[in-house]
Formats: sequence, C-alpha cells, structure tokens
Amino acid sequence: MERCIFLLYLFLSIIFQEIVFGATIGSRLSVVEIVLFLFFSAIYSLVVFLLTSFLNKPKVNKIIRGLVLVLLALPYIIWNYVYAEFRILYDIDSVTNGAGGALTGFTNDILALVFSVNGMFHLIAFLLPTLVYIFYFRKKDVALRPDAKMYAWISGTLVVLAVSSFLIVKFDPGVKSTYKDEYAFENAVKEMGLLTGLRLDLKDHETALQEMPDIADLMPELDETDAPVDASAANDTEEAKVETTPEPTPEPTPEIPSGPQVLQIDFAALADSTADKELAELDRYISKLTPSNKNAYTGLFKGKNLIFMTAEAFSAEVIDPERTPALYRMATKGINFNEFYQFSIAGTTGGEYANIFGMPAVAGGKSMSNTEEHYNGITIGHLLNKEGYYGKTYHNSDYTFYNRHKTHINLGYSDGFEGYGNGMEKILTRCWPSSDLEMIQGTFEQYADKQPFDIYYMTVSGHSAYTRTGNSMTAKNWEVVQDMPYSDPVKCYYGCQQELENACAYLIQALEEKGIANDTVICISPDHFPYGLDTGNNESFQYLSELFGYPVTNTFERNHNKWILWSGCLEENDPIVIDSPTCSYDILPTLCNLFGVEYDSRLLPGRDVFSATPALVFDTGYQWKSDYGTYMNGKFTQAEGVETVPENYVKNVNAIVQGKLSYCKKVLKTDYYRHCMEPFGY
Repeated sequence: MERCIFLLYLFLSIIFQEIVFGATIGSRLSVVEIVLFLFFSAIYSLVVFLLTSFLNKPKVNKIIRGLVLVLLALPYIIWNYVYAEFRILYDIDSVTNGAGGALTGFTNDILALVFSVNGMFHLIAFLLPTLVYIFYFRKKDVALRPDAKMYAWISGTLVVLAVSSFLIVKFDPGVKSTYKDEYAFENAVKEMGLLTGLRLDLKDHETALQEMPDIADLMPELDETDAPVDASAANDTEEAKVETTPEPTPEPTPEIPSGPQVLQIDFAALADSTADKELAELDRYISKLTPSNKNAYTGLFKGKNLIFMTAEAFSAEVIDPERTPALYRMATKGINFNEFYQFSIAGTTGGEYANIFGMPAVAGGKSMSNTEEHYNGITIGHLLNKEGYYGKTYHNSDYTFYNRHKTHINLGYSDGFEGYGNGMEKILTRCWPSSDLEMIQGTFEQYADKQPFDIYYMTVSGHSAYTRTGNSMTAKNWEVVQDMPYSDPVKCYYGCQQELENACAYLIQALEEKGIANDTVICISPDHFPYGLDTGNNESFQYLSELFGYPVTNTFERNHNKWILWSGCLEENDPIVIDSPTCSYDILPTLCNLFGVEYDSRLLPGRDVFSATPALVFDTGYQWKSDYGTYMNGKFTQAEGVETVPENYVKNVNAIVQGKLSYCKKVLKTDYYRHCMEPFGY
C-alpha cells in the first residue's frame, strides 16, 4: 500500500484544484457528471502515477513528481487569470493566439491581478499540492517502481474506468451532448472540469471536423412562415416592421424586388464534381438550404458610402440623449435593433471576425488569423470593391496586434490597412488607449472625396483598464462623467466610451459639411461586452450589473448590446424598428441586402433581418434565442406572449444550430469560398 500513497495524493490534489477552479467560474455538475468527473480524475491520476514511477530510483522519481505537480497546477493558474481578466473561459487557441496576445500586451494589468489579494489566494491554492508534497509529503513517499502485481491492478483499474466512462458518455444524453455532439470548451469545463475540457479541446482540434456527422442531414429547416403570430421580424412584403404612419403620396409605389438571394452556382452539381469529401459535404449542405428573398429594403443603400466600426467594449448603456447626442441620434433615427447580441467568444478578435465574416469565431482566437490565406469573397469589403468602391481599414493601436497587418489586407479593401506603426503614428498622440476622435479626424480627408467609399474602423478608446490613472481617455473625459451616480470603475468606463461619442459627433458633422451625410451609411457594432469592468472581481459581474441596471446571471443578459445602423437619408422618415433577436452574424447579410450587392444568403449562417427567414441567434455553446423563446443550458424557456410552439421546434432548431456551427468550422478549415465562389467569378 505504501507504493499507492502518492496515487491517492495525486487524485485528491486534482480534485482539490478542480473544486477551487470550479468555484471560481461557477461550475454546474449533475450527479452523472460528478461520477464521470471522478472517473476521469482517477484516470488522469493513474496515468500520471505510472509516468512518475517508471524508474527504480526513488530520489529521481520524487523530483519528477514534484515537477509534474507544478505542471498540473499551471493550467489552473493560467486559466484562472485569463478568466479573471476577461470573464470568459477561452479555449486553447484563444489563450495562445487571442487572450494570450492581450495578456502579453498588458503586462502591468496582469501583474496587478496576480498580486491582488484574490490573485495571490488562487496562486497559493493551486500551488498548495506542490508545496505540501515538496515540504512534507515527499519524505513519506517511497516513490518505488510498481511491481508486476501493482502494474496489473493499475492496468485493470484503467480499463474498468475507461469502459465505464465510455458507457456513460454513450448512453447519457446530457453528457453525450456536452462531450461529443455539442462540444464547446466552456460547457465542457463547467460540466466536466478543466483537465477534461483541455483534453477535449486538443482532441477537437485534431479530429472533431472529421468526426462531425453529415451536416446536410441536420437541417430540418423550419418553414419561413413558421413564426409566432406576434413576432416582430420584418418580412419580404411591404408590411415589414416599420413603425411609421405612411403619408398619402401621389407618387406611384415603387416595385418591390423579388426573387431569391442566390448566386448562379449549382451546389449539388459542384458537390458531384469535387473529389474533396469535406468540400462536397459543404456543397450538399448549401444546396439543401432555403435562401432568403429580396424584399422592400433590398437596395435601399445602393451606391451609398459605408463606414463600418467595430467599437471596442461598447455597450448599449453608453447611449444617452444628453451626454452622447451623436450616438443617440444614430441609434434612434436610423434602424433600431432592440434585441441585439454580440456573443463574446474570443475577445476583440472574435468579435471582429463575427462582424466582418458574419460567423461565430469557431476556432477561437485563431479564427481571424486562419483567414490570412483564404479567399474572402463573402466580406462586404470584397463585395463593394467589385462595385468600384474605394476601401480602406484603420485601427488606432499597434498595426501588428492580432496579426491585423496580415488579416486586414485580405478583407477586400482596395487600399489596405493602416494602424499605429504603418501610418497611424503620424496622426495619433501616443497614449493608452489612443483616441478614436484623433483617428477619425486624421483619416476622414483620406477618403471623403473618393466616393463611393467603404471604410472599416477598429476603435480602441473604450479599452480597459477602467481607472482614471490607467486610461488616458477616461482622464480626458472625466469632467463629463464625474457626477454620474455610479461607482468609479463604471464612471471610468463611461469616460473612455465618451471618446467614441466625440469621434462620431465629428464624423457626422464632417459628412454634413461635405454634403454627403444622406449618401453615407454608418454601421457600428461592439466586439464584446465590457469584460474589463469586472477584472479580478470576486463577485460575479458586480460592475457590469451596475452598468446594465439588472443582475447579470447568464450569457444572453451579459451579451445583450446595440447595433447602430444609420444614414442621413433615414431621418426623413420615422425609425425602422426590429424587435426580433438579432446578432453580429446578421450584420453582413443585412448589409448585402441593403446595399443591393449580389450574394448568396445560403452561404451565411446569419440572416437579412428584413427577410422572412425566422430570427435565430446562437453562440458556440449551442445556446440560442428566437421569437419563440430561449434555449440555454439544455432548457427551453418560451418567450413571453407566445402561446404555442410548433411540434418538435426545439429539436429542429437544435439541429439547425448544430448544422450552422459545423458549417462554420468547415468553412474556416477548408477555404470554402475559394472553392465555391472564385471559379464562378464571384
């Protein structure tokens, strides 16, 4: 038995670290998941025990065991601090390519987090098993190599645990969903522990795409008319949800465009002609989808200029008629999206990816960088470039951050990308964060006379940390927010977001002075919720809840935000109101429809909000919301005011979401648009 003492110690150490980490992130384990969690922890312990017992030299084995305990503590330490900084459970790719980059860029913030009381508590807790072993338990550990009898016992136990775990995964629907069919890193960690989540994430990178079921069979598409009677989604007729009383006019009613939004591509034939199984699978999937139709809003912005902003850490609560009149004007006198979501998947780079490509960042922090060599003909940059638009992208921070110097020159904008380090340094005052106002002031004249133009801005003024001494934009705008009835972190957040208001006020004024406000569309979407508000905070979203005015208890509450879509020409009529759920995946197809460009609606998982396609927003954890209700953590909650839900509705929508996410993964892996668009001249 003496030889097994370290095995028991190892098992208890893993359980202890998982409990500490689970308490931090809010784990949720069912009885079955607890059993599976214990089985997996025992398997990890047995494997590590064998790996640290193969020498017949106790002193060397003890050194190896001490090092292994340190290595086992590292994932808990790293993911604890990443979660404390970003309030999101990032997968491996996001930590190494997304959050990892941010952590490197903001070393002072991370050091402050580590040396805080909360940070030191977690550091000591995760290192405690190592420290106890080195200073106490090491002396009691015999660290001898197992004999033949013990090897046989360990091998037999491993087989029993592995088979039992396999059977649980195979036959328990809830576990199988999290473990295989609807794997998402955050769900796996919360329901099975960090080590299992990391193991599944590594496995997902290597094999998940090959193991996915035939996604063409996962699409029992709902009929376009199959929506609740009180749904507010716009439709393909003149009765689209426009809250206005039309005045009598002698002018004849213009003909409403009709017909499906598709490209002239026979996807079924394309599937038969390619030898690549994954590409053929995607072709068959697309061929079975129902496209959306042109509608009364098709071409509303045809030929107009476009200025698209991804607004750093923006939230709907920033908008105020007195403090932010420019943002309020655009949010209320344009197209009003009253239930918009930006799902936080991979921080800023994930939000950018969703805004630009109309897809969730299914590869985490690598999603955008994976497009560096792809043909990105689906982006609005490419589509408007084909229409003869001048295009350019700008960012008022380091131009190489998140590899933007490689990704943003491949988005279809004719004049490339400019950030700090390849041109923007001539415009900006060097500080952190930089000024959105200075970026707009310094770049507007570069494109104002090159109409039609298509401009993309990635802003940075709203970035954390939200303190007066650590945020130059908060310090600059402090007088505007100092008397607001909030705690200092929330006031500091409002202060740095005030710079976006300053930038938008200048932009609108400049457009009006040029006489092109009516011919220009401004589209603003956030990249993620302001996770920097609660950095390292013990209480769950204390400051975010203060900002929002209600307790933030789930991802839909956390990710609720605002999409601004405005043009001076819209102010001639009452606002267009969309009450159905929308999200960042809907931006690209909606812009394509409004600008009247040729595109295929089936290639995008989002929807043109003016089409009759039923509203459906979803995240990479297979949670979704529609006009009928919300599906979250395996439970469907019917929307208020909806009396009946179609038969098998939840099952069907779950399948649709699974198909959409599978499609997005394969598109990112295969460079699908090069296969299906480029050969046909699109």
